[in-house]
Amino acid sequence: MKIAILSRNQHLYSTRRLQEAILAAGHESVIVDHLLCDLIIEQEGPSIIYKGEKLEGIDAIIPRIGASVTFYGTAVVRQFELMGAFSAVQSEAIVRSRDKLRSLQILSKAGLGMPKTAFTNFSKGGEKTLIERVGGAPLIIKLLEGTQGLGVVLAETKKAAQSVIEAFHGLKARIIVQEFIKEAKGADIRAFIVNGKVVGAMKRQGAEGEFRSNLHRGGKASVIRLSKQERLAALGAAKALGLDIAGVDMLQSERGPLILEVNSSPGLEGIEKATANDIAGDIVQYIEESVKKLAKKKRIKHEQADQNRD
Repeated sequence: MKIAILSRNQHLYSTRRLQEAILAAGHESVIVDHLLCDLIIEQEGPSIIYKGEKLEGIDAIIPRIGASVTFYGTAVVRQFELMGAFSAVQSEAIVRSRDKLRSLQILSKAGLGMPKTAFTNFSKGGEKTLIERVGGAPLIIKLLEGTQGLGVVLAETKKAAQSVIEAFHGLKARIIVQEFIKEAKGADIRAFIVNGKVVGAMKRQGAEGEFRSNLHRGGKASVIRLSKQERLAALGAAKALGLDIAGVDMLQSERGPLILEVNSSPGLEGIEKATANDIAGDIVQYIEESVKKLAKKKRIKHEQADQNRD
């Protein structure tokens, strides 16, 4: 098979590991910068021009789409899908997961545990009501467009919360307000899902004095064994959003696991180093199995069509 990794930087850990796993499995690997792809849409069908050449013969793709380029990145993924390539993460699932508000709405509909969350339109004097909806201060205020812990604020008092919300509203920035889970103590869990299975899990502890546990913010990771409840919550979140590959972030609380976020392009470095698991290899194996299943379905469909013609 010829597998393309959609990545803007071939030197990133995740990109390198995926390429190594593809080659180790005996397949051909190509790294494609999705922002350099030109999408051609015409009557003859969709095609992609990359660095002046028409991209052909791609059997499968592994999207590594950054949050800042979600719109164009998912357009490229969709084009590959329309050209018949299997995508390890479907374009619609990426869009669904990147919209924080939409993803939380979907998770809520699925009955999954999560911190109580409130969202409102810009309204003068509405800050007090918003704060009350999540149980008062302390509380978390998040920019809907924030990533890697950026745009996340802990407001320890009601007055501080009102000031931050007013400031964000003044800038016309879309935010959500969430209850603060004190018993989590600045730590969270990331469960890595591949093809309906948890292939690795780690606990991330925030740096001293830091309520955010992101590794990019100085957090430390260690391997963890998930409880049955945590495993089911992680699998349920990935399924609800239609993601076959996902990083599910959860908090441990007195009322069970609470889903914070579901990442459609989770990094491999932290999870592989914490667990020593070959997660890149798991992803390639999933692609192999999926492409075989699709090929079998196509073959059966063609055989049935031939029989009908006879």
